[in-house]
Amino acid sequence: MPRAVREQQMLDAAVRIFGRRGYRAASMDEIAELAGVSKPLVYLYLNSKEELFGACVRREAAALVDAVREGVGAASGERADRQLWGGLRAFFAHTAERPDGWAVLHGQARTQGEPFAAEVAAMRAEVLAFVTSLIVAAAREAHGDPLLPEREVAGLARALVGAAESLADWAGADASVSGKEAAATLMRFAWAGLGGLLEGRGWDPA
Repeated sequence: MPRAVREQQMLDAAVRIFGRRGYRAASMDEIAELAGVSKPLVYLYLNSKEELFGACVRREAAALVDAVREGVGAASGERADRQLWGGLRAFFAHTAERPDGWAVLHGQARTQGEPFAAEVAAMRAEVLAFVTSLIVAAAREAHGDPLLPEREVAGLARALVGAAESLADWAGADASVSGKEAAATLMRFAWAGLGGLLEGRGWDPA
């Protein structure tokens, strides 16, 4: 079997074990058994448990970012709300299809210190930048102001991403909640505020 294929099998097994047992409780013996290889072969390919976990984090982070980008890209040329809907649908579909991968990213890597937390932070920063740019472009077009400051929507993008992460945990813990339902819940919650921004209707505490 080609090395690349064998390595992906090991990563598949590792993501499943790390996602379900946690980084500290996961054993290399169990990962090797699930992958159908010997433990020495796992060490030969990936050197250590730490490097194996890091490889899992990088693979799952890249897959999630790609899924969101493809979801938005599929709605390219449509209204901003349809593009956002495409990205959210893709995000929740991906986390539902790969619950162990989401557990590795959101439940394990963020709590294990460096360098894993940094890998997840980099992924999150990329998603934030992408969502921010999408909302900024829509807001500038709606306001007819090509110089509308990015700061005007940066906080909204952070709130949106944080809410998406929370709802992904909710959907993952409740089998009755579909990815589409989670995405629709967030759109109903978020678009009222974003729609107000695009139409120049801000909320003023005064």
